Amino acid sequence: MRKLLLLVLFVSVTMVTYAGGYRVSVQGQRAIAMGHTGVAVINSAELVFFNPAGLVYLENKLNVSAGVSGIFTDVVFQNEGLGTSSETDSSVGTPLNLYASYRINDWMSVGLGVYTPYGSEVTWPTDWTGSHLVNNIDLAAIYVQPVVSFKLSDHFSIGGGPIYVTGSVNFNRNASRTTTDIDGNRSNITIDDSGVSNWGWSVGAMVNLTEDFHIGFNYRSEIIIESEDGVATFANFPNSPAAPPNGDTSFNAELPLPAELTVGLSYEHEKWLFAFDYNRQFWDVYESLDLTFGNGQTSINPRNYKNSSVYRFGLQYQATEKIALRAGYYRDETPVQPGFFAPETPRNDSDGFSGGLSFAVTSKLAIDASFFYLRFEEVDESYDFGDGGPFGGTYKSSAFAPGLGLTYKM
Repeated sequence: MRKLLLLVLFVSVTMVTYAGGYRVSVQGQRAIAMGHTGVAVINSAELVFFNPAGLVYLENKLNVSAGVSGIFTDVVFQNEGLGTSSETDSSVGTPLNLYASYRINDWMSVGLGVYTPYGSEVTWPTDWTGSHLVNNIDLAAIYVQPVVSFKLSDHFSIGGGPIYVTGSVNFNRNASRTTTDIDGNRSNITIDDSGVSNWGWSVGAMVNLTEDFHIGFNYRSEIIIESEDGVATFANFPNSPAAPPNGDTSFNAELPLPAELTVGLSYEHEKWLFAFDYNRQFWDVYESLDLTFGNGQTSINPRNYKNSSVYRFGLQYQATEKIALRAGYYRDETPVQPGFFAPETPRNDSDGFSGGLSFAVTSKLAIDASFFYLRFEEVDESYDFGDGGPFGGTYKSSAFAPGLGLTYKM
């Protein structure tokens, strides 16, 4: 994923709309409906992502879960002092997820997950007031995660495995607030790369205090992204010895994909299931995004992120033999600190509200529906390190995402 996260560097507004930094939390329809809880919930192959240690406790030999969400986002920027305002073009992200698990014997299960935690398109108006920081970004990434799960006893299990990521990114911004060519066209830089990849890993554990009370733990490793020889295009620069030459060149960059830790519990009583997850994201490794271009130019982009937390609550009610109802809430803290609020990640602390249901078509097949609405606190902030001094104003953001999936077991 070498430059895939160069993407992340400038991660899209839409990406940021679902979780801290450039993380996208839409990894399973049943989990989404319950506030994206899942580290201690034993109900489907979604455990491949949330906690592979739980796979050995699934009742059926084969479990498959698949789903897709349509994510509609909106970001509005306004600077009342300058009398300027801008709004991102309406964008629709379609994160996918596919999970499968297979029980080899009573103490061992294997699984595979394929999902898209990054994948969207965001566009600000041409030459808007923040175009020297970002114009648009088009991001796509696919995660492939094989896992193995071991039951050490009826009360304790472990699981985990490697994570392979492949993806692409296209990002564009103007070179500065004022630089143009002789015809008045704004100078701009486009970064493009595809087929990039890297590896990480995850490990999990599950403790069953009773048949109905579970505690889960899952850790996902940090991945250092090293971008080498991506394509950068310089366009509309003036013909001057002080300006870089127009045309294609290479770029190098390094960016960390932070580690994250999730712990949680679930408790089931008669027809009710309650779940709570605490997720800690170690963003303090993201200090700066620095790019070195083959034409001798450099771009220094301080970020100075801080570690952040997400608090997730989920509830399920088995209304009938065929219908399970779900609802959830989560509080998501921003990792962005004052003075580092760049418009490619215009997000603040947020509240997420979710719901959904499952309908059992047969004893083997169920339809899973979900939705979430994410409301960001309005924030008046700035990025103090861009060309020509600080850039800031008021940001208002929201996102809505309906989703649909299938669960099959046998």
